[in-house]
Amino acid sequence: MRGLRKSYGGVEAVRDLTFHVDEGEVVAVLGPNGAGKTTTVEILEGYRRRDGGEARVLGFDPAVGGAAYRTRIGIVLQECGFDPFLTVREVVTMYAGYYPAPRAVDEVIELVGLVEKAKSRVRALSGGQQRRLDLALGLIGDPDLLFLDEPTTGFDPSARRQAWELVRRLGVLRKTVLLTTHYMEEAQALADRVVVIAAGRKVADGPPESIGGRADAEVAIRFELPAGTRPADLPVTVTEELGRIVVVRTPRPTAVLGELTAWALARGDELAGLTVTRPSLEDVYLELTDDHENGASEP
Repeated sequence: MRGLRKSYGGVEAVRDLTFHVDEGEVVAVLGPNGAGKTTTVEILEGYRRRDGGEARVLGFDPAVGGAAYRTRIGIVLQECGFDPFLTVREVVTMYAGYYPAPRAVDEVIELVGLVEKAKSRVRALSGGQQRRLDLALGLIGDPDLLFLDEPTTGFDPSARRQAWELVRRLGVLRKTVLLTTHYMEEAQALADRVVVIAAGRKVADGPPESIGGRADAEVAIRFELPAGTRPADLPVTVTEELGRIVVVRTPRPTAVLGELTAWALARGDELAGLTVTRPSLEDVYLELTDDHENGASEP
């Protein structure tokens, strides 16, 4: 998409948004509530008209793609409604009939981990199991591109990990995935690239490990001062003091760690509680969105 725009009355939900998703990629779109994520995805799905800009998905303009376009995409919404009296197999079979070349029903049921519930009625499923059924319906048409809107909402930690494994398996099937999520850990675990949106604009785009300069960010080295020592005794400059705990922030963690450990070994001391941490994806995300909301990223 290039220069995508969408307004509701006087509110610009999407403002000059540009990014791409390559074939076979898993791309996560992150952003606070009201950032424009849902509007953007609905435009790409063909359910909402854009006010300006260009959008092309699988070679189609989604606004006019019609049935030829819809047969090539799968959509998993945050909430789906099913007839509570149908069984899992009956629901999946019914949806398979909507597509010209669906995947095998039993294969999809196995793929989402509902084999033991195949004969159970929808009303007897747990929230997490119903979410798996949502995913099955997104896959049954054998789409080239899958849209996942908050795919693990309502999952317990175990179910969430299983869902992540399923999304990873989609990559083996050469499926392209665009997902929205509020879970930083989920984006870190699944996405090849992360696009961060705030106030309708893109504020960052890149691999999770390097987005927002994360790969080059200062590392925090934290440890407890050995007994009888002060920060001034250390061979490096302390950035922060928390009682006896000190923090050294540096872009050269290997060299600084070498100096610290050599100093401690020469004295026969231990650096108790030693940890080395790089800013997490969540840290970077919060900094990016906070900066934008405070006007730092305004053009």
